[in-house]
Amino acid sequence: MKQQPIIEAEGLTKVYEDGHCALDHVSFGVQPGEVFCLLGGNGAGKTTTINIFLGFLPQTEGTAKIHGVDMHADPLEAKKHVAYLSDVVMLYPNFTARQNLDFFARLGGKRNLTKEQYYSVLRQVGLQEMAFEQKLKGFSKGMRQKVGLAIAIIKEAPAIILDEPTSGLDPKAANEFQSMILHLRSQGRAILMSTHDIFRAKEVADTVGIMNDGKMLTIKSRKELEHEDLEKLYLNYIHGKVAA
Repeated sequence: MKQQPIIEAEGLTKVYEDGHCALDHVSFGVQPGEVFCLLGGNGAGKTTTINIFLGFLPQTEGTAKIHGVDMHADPLEAKKHVAYLSDVVMLYPNFTARQNLDFFARLGGKRNLTKEQYYSVLRQVGLQEMAFEQKLKGFSKGMRQKVGLAIAIIKEAPAIILDEPTSGLDPKAANEFQSMILHLRSQGRAILMSTHDIFRAKEVADTVGIMNDGKMLTIKSRKELEHEDLEKLYLNYIHGKVAA
């Protein structure tokens, strides 16, 4: 029997003032301990979906719930239960890794954490110890992503939303990041990740939702994809060779 989704979209729709429909009645749920990948190209509706879940954008119709809380109706309460990491992590370059972690932890209401607790989380995401007290302005993108993920972890939110998190990372850094995602899944987090990387989606996802032109064309479980060529399936849906 399935649990109540931690991240849940019901009929999400976004129509802009010029009449453009960026999202068309999209529905899905992400369970505890599940990685759900939104797979699609630019303009598919992935980022619009994520922006609604984060309260950055109001929907036209439908609901977006985090841990049972409607983001539009009670955004402050909903945001307590979600952590977010984008492809471009906005951190303070003149702060050290540990200082960035401390700043965002305090912002989230955690004011009594010790230096060793920060170090423990930075070790968890695989940041080398020599970098803990170095300023971020000298960090590679992969190192910044690790600090961003550490911030998401220290919030202890049941829901984690990732927007193209491996974009621009070299293969080694992307592989390390993927391992961290799987570790978070093992802790029972519900993880929603947008990507246009078919290989990464197949490697990490428990469930894949294929999006195009604001529509959710299909949702497939890992079991359903075991004997499928995901790239071929994706292209068939995008080009209309398979009915959505």
